[in-house]
Amino acid sequence: MVRVRFAPSPTGPLHIGGVRTALYNYLFARQNGGKMILRIEDTDQTRFVPGAEQYIIDALDWLGIQFDEGVHLGGPFGPYRQSDRKPLYRQYADQLLRDGWAYYAFDKPEALDAKRKEYEAQKKTFQYDCTTRGTMENSLSLGMEEAQRRIDAGESYVVRFMFPDNIDITVHDLIRGDVTMNSRLLDDKVLFKSDGMPTYHLANIVDDHLMEISHVIRGEEWLPSAPLHVMLYKAFGWEETMPQFAHLPLLLKPEGNGKLSKRDGDRLGFPVFPLEWHDPKSGEVSSGYREQGYLPQAVVNMLALLGWHPGTGQELMTMDELTKLFDISHISKNGAKFSLDKAKWFQHEYFQQLSDEEVASMLEQQVAAHGIQADHGYAMQVAALMKERITFPSELWDTCCYFFQAPTEYDPAAIKKRWKAGMTVHMAKVIEILNTVPFEYDAIHQALLEDYIKGNELNMGSVMNSLRLAVVGKTVGPDMLTLVMMLGKDETIRRVQRAIDTIGEVENQ
Repeated sequence: MVRVRFAPSPTGPLHIGGVRTALYNYLFARQNGGKMILRIEDTDQTRFVPGAEQYIIDALDWLGIQFDEGVHLGGPFGPYRQSDRKPLYRQYADQLLRDGWAYYAFDKPEALDAKRKEYEAQKKTFQYDCTTRGTMENSLSLGMEEAQRRIDAGESYVVRFMFPDNIDITVHDLIRGDVTMNSRLLDDKVLFKSDGMPTYHLANIVDDHLMEISHVIRGEEWLPSAPLHVMLYKAFGWEETMPQFAHLPLLLKPEGNGKLSKRDGDRLGFPVFPLEWHDPKSGEVSSGYREQGYLPQAVVNMLALLGWHPGTGQELMTMDELTKLFDISHISKNGAKFSLDKAKWFQHEYFQQLSDEEVASMLEQQVAAHGIQADHGYAMQVAALMKERITFPSELWDTCCYFFQAPTEYDPAAIKKRWKAGMTVHMAKVIEILNTVPFEYDAIHQALLEDYIKGNELNMGSVMNSLRLAVVGKTVGPDMLTLVMMLGKDETIRRVQRAIDTIGEVENQ
């Protein structure tokens, strides 16, 4: 049974890099008929941020990344919050101590700082490892009798993993192949603290084993920790059930130099979080994709292709299609540059896939916010006509407002360019034509464009753009006669007459 987990820490909002990790886990699980688990890793209580856990759940729910078990759902392998599992970790720390894979360390923070400075003075980097641990205050150098005396006296301590000296440790990675590191390059990580809380490393391995996780798909920032994790499985005697590892490439800044951060989003004007985040400590509000109007399916599709490709040229894929096509072997080893233009492209493409009904509903809300009651059928017509010009829902009113209210101002640049001498005469002729010919597209086309403009060898662009200026207030919009038919004869005539009265006759420019 394929069982994967997404295991974030509730230390703040979920970064889109974390969302991508969750997405890849989800696609892999669904493709293989497996289970997806949400586990909250909150062993570091000093970094806990209220509201972060619910934010993670809400963000992934909005994106359609569904779980089979988890902190919010329960399940047969719970509890799924590490702080709720605190009592069980002690026995595993004790097992490592008993079997000679770990030791007690009593070094005070100031002693460790002094040791680091001593090494820095020699232009070296201090590491608590197999070459230095004999010189530090721990049960290896002090002896177990003295160590036990200190523990009984209430002295604080940590339990460190004890790497064997000078062995090569190989991690098989599904994306990168075999990665080998020598134990002399690795520090004896802290696994357990005297306050009864495990560190990430111990809790992670114990929970993955007890929850029967088959594949660990996580960011490449955890690759340096993978040798320790492999050794922990060995130390516990769990090698036969050790999960397979896949370390995902980083999401990079648009320029490509470094990991994508909130600062990059603030600098370049795009969100790096799925939902808006209100920091409970500072009060700072960070923008989210949802609040900026992105559709969840656009965000999912965009993130899926940041570091993975389907092996074809296909770019637009539903969640079901992504599930069928997903292949870990097609994940890149290299970081993927975030592109705001590409994110907007996906958003535009998915906005076009919305039904006219959905777009009309969004439009009606915005129209109502401006104190105008829109007929639903009319809003549907506008939506169908204008949808292709829209990328974000927030653009609907500005793009379509002239369908619902007459302009009160006229673009000065357009007046200068289009409203030439004699234009009031031509606009008066437009009113005459609308009043005399049948109010039908073909009849108006023939009378205005063919008989009047072409028949009198007038400048088509100048006359029609001036008509657009009169009706819209600027020289943008759909086919002019289609717009006239939608507005109706009386409204169009009112708008043209108002432009004649407001702009008036001008001299040759």
